[in-house]
Amino acid sequence: MSRHETSPTTVQPASNHRPNACCFCWCCCCSCSWNEDRERAWRASRETKLETIPNCEACAKPTPEEVQGWAQSFDKLMKSPAGRNVFREFLRTEYSDENMLFWLACEELKTECNKHTIDEKARMIYEDYISILSPKEVSLDSRVREVINRKMQEPSSHTFDDAQLQIYTLMHRDSYPRFLNSAIYKSLLQTVSHSSSES
Repeated sequence: MSRHETSPTTVQPASNHRPNACCFCWCCCCSCSWNEDRERAWRASRETKLETIPNCEACAKPTPEEVQGWAQSFDKLMKSPAGRNVFREFLRTEYSDENMLFWLACEELKTECNKHTIDEKARMIYEDYISILSPKEVSLDSRVREVINRKMQEPSSHTFDDAQLQIYTLMHRDSYPRFLNSAIYKSLLQTVSHSSSES
């Protein structure tokens, strides 16, 4: 099966065919088992894979001051590994954690110096998050897409800078205010404050 065969009729494994699949949408609905099958088949068909980003970045338990600081600025949240983990969990509930995954992949690309590695990772990032065929496509305007398409002819560690900034801004304006009002953040704030008062 080729990488581009992503339609519902071609990706569902014959051994596990479900005529009553819950949806035929492009959403990343975690409860949609058909979507999981499609994603697995799509992943398995790829010749090479971008190193998978772990579900959680390695980080120490955040202090009450650090958790409170996340409400003061989005920059503080994004500079904190623990903050990124919690924010990503929130984004997952809104089916938009591909924004954080894309941002993290861009950050990782910036640390690369080897030309071959940069080419390979840039291609994987493009296929995973920029291609309109990807189930994890991020929302970018046409100007940024045109810039990326030009830069992909000779990828560098900064090929996706414009796109990364646009997604950062999107998360800041759109998701961050909801995150601060979410049960995930309020519960964590309460937990760390309670733990601090007991110690």
